[in-house]
Amino acid sequence: MGDHAPGRRRLTGIEEPPGGVSAALFPPRLVDPDQLEAGRQLFAQQVRFVAGAAAAPALPPDRLPEIAFGGRSNVGKSSLINALTSRRMLARTSNTPGRTRQINFFDLGGRLMLVDLPGYGYAEAPKSAIKSWTALARSYVQGRAALRRVCLLVDARHGIKEADLPLMGLLDDSGVSYQIVLTKADKAGTGELASVLDRVSAEIARHPAAHPEIHLTSALKRTGIAELRASVADFALTTEQSR
Repeated sequence: MGDHAPGRRRLTGIEEPPGGVSAALFPPRLVDPDQLEAGRQLFAQQVRFVAGAAAAPALPPDRLPEIAFGGRSNVGKSSLINALTSRRMLARTSNTPGRTRQINFFDLGGRLMLVDLPGYGYAEAPKSAIKSWTALARSYVQGRAALRRVCLLVDARHGIKEADLPLMGLLDDSGVSYQIVLTKADKAGTGELASVLDRVSAEIARHPAAHPEIHLTSALKRTGIAELRASVADFALTTEQSR
């Protein structure tokens, strides 16, 4: 569940707050070097595609801790997963919204499962596809014992949108921890980013399952990638446990 401290918010992914944001109000989290190294070592492991599921019965057994990545279509989810794993084509990127129609599972070194959820919020998607995605996401979130956290990706230029709220509500109701990861930070101006951070922080304070820490990332510039790896590594099986 989210652990909110009144009047405070925390940012991970940059060395200092963006212009216009008080360092006292919005202090970046200092990541321990050992945590950064643990994240680097984890994501240096072999990563392989395990399964793609378009319906609940096709979901693979939940044998490893799972970190899921969700967000609106074209939010940069595939690019971020590729940056985290240092693979150019692990998760396929596309200029066409709504192309991913299934949940994809990737085994990271036998220690963690990375889960790529279908994008949502594409206005031109058929109603049948929207209904199918909604049912699949609900089934996955509510019934997945191995799910440790959902990284909810949000475009740093726009912030949380109406289309994000149903998933946030589902995660709240299911008691599944989730964390906002702002993407495409390199495309946002300083003032624009400060405004988005204000709005996102205010919104997540109202959601009981939302983690208070916001990750700021850019897959292109690799901003925040090491810090997000370190955060994800906290959930991985240790080498001894995975044997």
